[in-house]
Amino acid sequence: MSAEVRRILHVDMDAFFVSVELISRPELRGHPVVVGGAGERGVIAAASYEARAYGVHSAMSSVKAKRMCPDLTFLSGDHGVYSDVSRRLMEIFRSHTPLVEPLSLDEAFLDVTGSRKLLGSTRQIADSIRAQVLDQEHLPCTVGVSAKKFISKLASGKAKPQASATGPIPGHGVLVVPPSQELAFLHPLPLRDLWGVGPKTRAKLDRLGISTVGELAALPVTALINCVGQASGQHLHDLANGIDTRPVVPDQELKSVSHEETFSTDIHDREQLECELVRMADAVGRRLSVGNHQGRTINIKVRYLDFTTLSRSITIDHSTDSGRSIAREAKQLLAKVEIKPGVRLLGVGVTNLGGDGSRQLRLGEEVDLWDEAERTVDEIRDRFGSGSIGPAVLAEDGLLRVKEKGQQQWGPSV
Repeated sequence: MSAEVRRILHVDMDAFFVSVELISRPELRGHPVVVGGAGERGVIAAASYEARAYGVHSAMSSVKAKRMCPDLTFLSGDHGVYSDVSRRLMEIFRSHTPLVEPLSLDEAFLDVTGSRKLLGSTRQIADSIRAQVLDQEHLPCTVGVSAKKFISKLASGKAKPQASATGPIPGHGVLVVPPSQELAFLHPLPLRDLWGVGPKTRAKLDRLGISTVGELAALPVTALINCVGQASGQHLHDLANGIDTRPVVPDQELKSVSHEETFSTDIHDREQLECELVRMADAVGRRLSVGNHQGRTINIKVRYLDFTTLSRSITIDHSTDSGRSIAREAKQLLAKVEIKPGVRLLGVGVTNLGGDGSRQLRLGEEVDLWDEAERTVDEIRDRFGSGSIGPAVLAEDGLLRVKEKGQQQWGPSV
């Protein structure tokens, strides 16, 4: 008996951040709206379909977006709200199958192979998810369906609404690609649609006269490897021929926690940068603690005005979720970095996650009472909010200026 063909959904929210914002700002419906940093160094995180009609898209600089659409409305966004909505979306997905692999806040793969006997056909499951998301969250989403993860992702993209100045033009909503039609769906697509085909790879393939997935599939794998290298060549050859055996992997382990910020003006003062490091380390430590994670490798990221970016890291002998410990190591890393040119962006992160934060005390070493103090601080924050208590250096005009997850993620607003 042959193995059952997998049925994989790729669910992708439509203009997620903007769509969430418009629930509480209905007066902005039908207008070009973006979520992102409105300042000179801001970037676009999400654009409404009305804004996309002007050519505005995510990752575009805010300055360029304003030039393309002078009537653009900027919203700073709220990462906490998006996270809460995302959590509820994932619950909806898991009500249809336990095999849910989130890719980001607004998209996920779902393996519904085993759900069809109970919930109906794959198309019925996709329709049910879209209806439930719209009914419970008042948000639109698109679903791609196939036996392969990457084909399902491509299908959801082709099912998306189209941009227009008067609002989105509805797309398929759900696009199903049966196994027998996979190559017919794939081969007419442009190369840029394939995972792994960036500008550099596309330039190399352009020299071979290849512009579609079908032309790529027809190229001998040895020629492709000679053109783009062993790993990329084999990967692209497999995708172009519809080969993707990757399963849906639910509940993947967290690999890192970080916070970074682009400043409205370059910072040249080391003391000010150290203050920012404390704020960021405090935020990272808090997120680690809330998620019951600890890590051993602390790293910093520094970007200068000319976009030159460097990173430094150190691995300590025990896992930690202590904002104080993270800040101490981050300051030592920063001390070895030249800051005279001015720092445009600064970031702090923790990787190498795992462990329970415990370590063996050395002979004669005293218990660090600060660890207990930090646990008490966490309890106070749990009850009264993140701005209720924190390091004294975070105090400003009688208030604590703490870093929240997602804050300044898309650059400054001024």
